[in-house]
This record gives sequence, C-alpha cells and structure tokens, in this order.
Amino acid sequence: MKKWTRRAFITTGVLAGGATIFGIAIRPGNRADKVKNLVGSDGDTLINIWVRINADNSVTAIIPHAEMGQGIHTSLAMMLADELDADWEKIEIMEAPTSKEYASGGMIRGFIGGGKEYPEFLEDTVNGVFLGIGKVMNMELTGGSGSVRFTGRYTMRVAGAAAREILIQAAAKEWQVPAAEISTEKSMLLHVKSGKKATYASLAPKAAELKMPVKPQLKSTADFKIMGTEIRRLDIPSKVNGTATFGMDIKLPDMKYATVKASPVFGNTVLRIDESGLTLSKGFRKVVNMGQAVAVIADGYWPAKKALGELNISFSKGENDSKTQAGIYTDFENALNTEKGKKDMETGDIEKVFSASQNILESEYRVPFLAHTAMEPMNCTVWVQKDKCEVWLGCQNPLGVRKAVAKMVDLSPDQVFVYNQLLGGGFGRKSETDIAEQAAQIAKEVEFPVKLIWSREEDVQHDKYREASISKFKGALDDKGKLLAWQNKYLFKHHPEEAALIPYAVEHKDIMHVAFESFVPWGNWRSVDHSTHGFFIESFVDEMAHKAGKDPFIFRKEMITDNPRLLKVLEIAADKSNWAMRMQKGQGRGISIVESFGTIVSQIAEVSVNTEGELSVEKVTCVADPGFAVHPDGFIAQMESGIVFGLTAALYGEITIENGAVQQSNFHDYEMLRMDKAPLIETHIINSGEWPGGAGEPSTPGIASAVCNAIFAATGIRIKELPVKNHDLSEKNWVI
Repeated sequence: MKKWTRRAFITTGVLAGGATIFGIAIRPGNRADKVKNLVGSDGDTLINIWVRINADNSVTAIIPHAEMGQGIHTSLAMMLADELDADWEKIEIMEAPTSKEYASGGMIRGFIGGGKEYPEFLEDTVNGVFLGIGKVMNMELTGGSGSVRFTGRYTMRVAGAAAREILIQAAAKEWQVPAAEISTEKSMLLHVKSGKKATYASLAPKAAELKMPVKPQLKSTADFKIMGTEIRRLDIPSKVNGTATFGMDIKLPDMKYATVKASPVFGNTVLRIDESGLTLSKGFRKVVNMGQAVAVIADGYWPAKKALGELNISFSKGENDSKTQAGIYTDFENALNTEKGKKDMETGDIEKVFSASQNILESEYRVPFLAHTAMEPMNCTVWVQKDKCEVWLGCQNPLGVRKAVAKMVDLSPDQVFVYNQLLGGGFGRKSETDIAEQAAQIAKEVEFPVKLIWSREEDVQHDKYREASISKFKGALDDKGKLLAWQNKYLFKHHPEEAALIPYAVEHKDIMHVAFESFVPWGNWRSVDHSTHGFFIESFVDEMAHKAGKDPFIFRKEMITDNPRLLKVLEIAADKSNWAMRMQKGQGRGISIVESFGTIVSQIAEVSVNTEGELSVEKVTCVADPGFAVHPDGFIAQMESGIVFGLTAALYGEITIENGAVQQSNFHDYEMLRMDKAPLIETHIINSGEWPGGAGEPSTPGIASAVCNAIFAATGIRIKELPVKNHDLSEKNWVI
C-alpha cells in the first residue's frame, strides 16, 4: 500500500470519473444485485451489500474481514447493529464472500486518506476511487489493525445508518407521516402519535427500492446502545462446542492429502528425486516435483508424510548455501557503516549539538529473524475441475488468493471460488498466497480434491519472516539531563511509515534507514516495523534516562508534556503499576510507551531474577488509549494476546541461518511462552474520544523494551540483542 500516494489517488479519481460506486452507496439495481446470488436467500431482503434483513426480522451483518481469533466479526457487527438500531439478540454474522464487490475500499480510504472527511457531494466519488483501487489490488484484506478503525467507520457504521434511514423513509411513506416522527428500536419502527409499529422485515422490500444516502448521520458516542458494551463474542460458542470450521476441518468426497518438503536453502531447486526407498504403502498416490519443493499425495496426511520421508531428494547448490547468521550480521553492519541512508526525518542542527555536547551516548541494538508459527498448521484444500477451481482455506486476503490460484491453474479469476474459513491464528502470515499456490500446483496433477498440510518443520523453515535488523543510536544531553539530540540509523523500512519516529519533544533529530536485499523471505509480522522500533527506541530512551540520572518515567514525562493524550496514558500506567514503590534486590520495573495503529499503549513490566539467572516476568500493567473501545472485553483480550505474542518473541524467539538454511524446526527449538510462565496482565482502557485505533497489534511493540528495561532495573544488565534467553542473567554479571 505504500506505493499509493494521495496524489496517485487524486489522479485515479479524475480518471475514474467517480464511475465506481462504493458498496454503501447502492442505487436500485446496482451492487446489491451483483452480490445477491452470493449472500441473498429466499424471503430475505438485501438492503445493501452489508445488511440483509431476514423474513423472521433477524439481521445478517455481512463482514468483509477474516475471523482469526481477534473477535472482529463481533466488533464490526456491533458497529453496524448500533447504527441500524437492530435487535442484538437477532444479529447473525456472515463473512463476506470472495468478490471484488467486497474489496477493502474502506481500509484503503483509512490508510491513505488519513481520516479526511469529504463533503456529501464528493462522498460517492471518493469511495468509488478507493473501492476501485481495492479491486485493482485484489485486496480483501484483514490486517494492519484496520478493521474497526477504518472498515468499521467507513463501511459498517455507514451501512447500518444508511439502512436505518431508508427504513424510516419507507415507513413514513407507508404510514403517511413525517419521517422525523418515526423512531427505531430493536429492529422495530415506531410512530408514537398514531401507535403504529412495524418490523424491519415487513418494510425492508420497500426500503430497498429507495435511494441509499451516501453520508447518513452517524450517532454520537452518547447515543451508543451496543458499541462500548460487554457483549459476548459471537464466534466463541462454536469454538467451544467444536462446530466451528477451520481450514483444517474441510473434508470433501474422495479428498486426498498432500505434504511437501522444500529446498532447505531459499531459492534452490530440486535436482533429483530417488523413489527407490518408497514402500508404496496402501495409501500412497503420487510424487509431484514442484521445482523448489517435492510433494507426496496419499489417502491421509501421515501416509503422505511417511512416504515423503522415504524419498531421497537432492537439491541444487547456490550462492546462498554459504550464508550464516554471523555473516548476515556482518553484512548488516557493513551496510549501516558504509551506506548514506535515506532520511525519515531531520530537524535542527544535530552535528552542531553533538560537537558542543559533553554528554553523549552511542548504542546499538539487534533483533533476530522471527517466524509466525500460528497454532493452526498451514493448510489449503484445492479441487481443480474442467472449467473451475475451488479453494478452501483460512486466509487474510481471499481476493489475493483467488488471483494467485487462477494464475497457477490457468483459469480466469471468475472461475476460481475461494471459501474462506476461520483461521487458527494469522499474525500476517496468512496474508501470503504461497500455501494456496502450492496446493493448486499439486491439485493440477490429479482429478480429485487435495488438502495440502505443511508439517510444523516446513512451517518454521519456510515462513515469511520478520527480518533480523540492527539499529544504531546516538543521543546528546545538556547539563540538566535534557535530551537535546537524537540520531538513529537502522536497516529495513516496510510499514507503517512513521514506525521509526519518536513521540518525544527533541529539537534536533536525524532519523534515517538503509535498504538491504536479504535472501531470507520477508513477510508482515504482527505490528510489522513497530515490532522492531518499539524495542529499539524505548530501550535507548531508557539508556538515555539513566545516562541523565533520571527516573525513566520522569524522563519520558518531561518530553511529552505538550501531548496530553500520551501524557495521560503514561501517568496512569505509572499510577496503576505503583511505579514509585521500591523493589527488592533482583526485582525491577521497566516502562515503555508506543503509539501504533492509532492506539497509544504504555506498559510497565515487573520482573524478578534469581541469583542463578532465572527470569520471571511477574506482571504487566497495560494502559491503552484506542480513542474508543467498541468491544471492551475483546479489546482487553487483544491487548493480552499482543503482549503474550511479543513476550514470546522477546524471551525466546530466534530464527538463525546456517549454510543458507533455517536451523530451527519445531517448538522444541523455537520456543513458545507457556501458561505457567505467563505474567499477570492488567489492562486499563482510556476512551479519549479520538479517532478509533486498532487493537490487534498495538500491545506487541512495547513489551520487549518494557521487560528488558525491567531486567536492567533488577540487575544492571542492559540487553541490547534479543532474545533474552541468550543472556546470562546470573548474579555474577549483575551491575548494581
């Protein structure tokens, strides 16, 4: 999405001439008819492509995002239902089908438009432009913590409010009364003066004939009845009773199974497949040479895995075979030291300050490659038929999968049908299309449906990784301990654009990045660039605080006094965590504050380290300002989830390269945080009334720095390279 600038959108809008109409701007016979065969049913009325009013007066909310454990189907349905004044007890959920009519126009508008509002006469054209871009990009995406803050605002709330307005208009026409006298409540239309009332379902067909308002009046926060309340998540019951369907649950008649082994070294290809050791068990079907990988098809997963293990596969050699982790870091260092870099931000006269300052600190931080390791193994079921191809999986971008599979099986996208399922975790990994492409390549070889399942070893060793990186800092203090200058040079820049920028009032800043081509495949990892900079920046800020001889909380507070929202989050975190309370020897608290994806999060970690160096993260106090938490219980769950995910990476996460290949293979050497090691997490929400922020990612960036800062407070050991497990924290190394 970085390539789409505001200027590009303006140009596209001129070229499009506003011809593409966004989903909520439905006119009779327009987009509702285009999707009716996908989401409609007999006796029901499709008011617009997001709202279906059923004959029994229940309302189906059609949600254009994947449910991967974040509770987004519930949150977005709450936003739609509240604006519609629907009866929550009669709300049903349907995930939007894989169709360009459901492309992520609202998300693109939010990411690129930056929350800008437009006059009503431009609204149709603006939304049409963003939808058009979504269609061109084949983007039906769940990611970037953008579901509530963008799709919720621009799509679900507007769809609900617009549907409510035309239902009122239909009732006013039917009853011959002023529309202003009609009220709505729990999917009912009421006219108090005459005593007339009607269900939404009874007037929905007539309402659907009316022109949909493109910019209906949205409720103020004070008028919310559903948003902001503690409602049970709609996806939980089926997950508890086992009826929920994930990609792994798909079973089709005559379906076979496949598993793969790819070249251990990225980019190398299959040279030879020796099948002489193959026992040809009863369930064996076929061996498929896929170029960079080998697949075995069998009647079940285990027969396929057994047969794959019996093959003797030779792979080509290449320049990547000599790559090592140490060599990669050396290349990183050389790039940082020799490349000029591209500026992210430059203010003041930093060289003048450094030349005059007597109090300068330089430091370097490192993070390793990280895998995603979602609990549900990577899987995809594909059935290639004569004139169509069907795909079943859980993914974060069904339109992207459709395009990739169509290319693989040589069909048009309209001949490919993707049925998205619940995801057993995603974290950015399942926005990729590689598993679907492999499954399609295998399924082309047979006439029956094939379910491809990656082993955990394949998942760990052929992920799309969060890159390893290095960040160098230099800071200058005046004689009173005030931070005067901040210099930062780091490797790699993906998104969000602002991730490396600091929230602190520092007059002289020089922030730059160096591009580097890595042979290790990169992919979006939960919170993306914030995941590295959250550790880098907040760790170095802590170093500077101690260099200045100041309490880390006070040091930060003094630099954000002109930002009341940030200041409030930080101060409440300090208060709720009892920051000022003294700790015992071997115990410490560490603090961080990071704004990402529109949400401000401050975390204070409490740790204890015994004399043998055993670390325990006892408690994390998390204070978050998302503007407004639509579903508070779900928001808290996401804060906890992001903390645990980030804590796993901070303590244990490390993918290392040797002879061009990933050394780790499963959970025995790519460790997860276990329940008995998880800290108590206490979350406090601030509803500041600002534009709603995200929930899925904002708590991940700050946890590593908070924990490492706490370790420093407990032991005097400053951890500058993750993971923590590689450091000896025993008492002999303490500097206190």
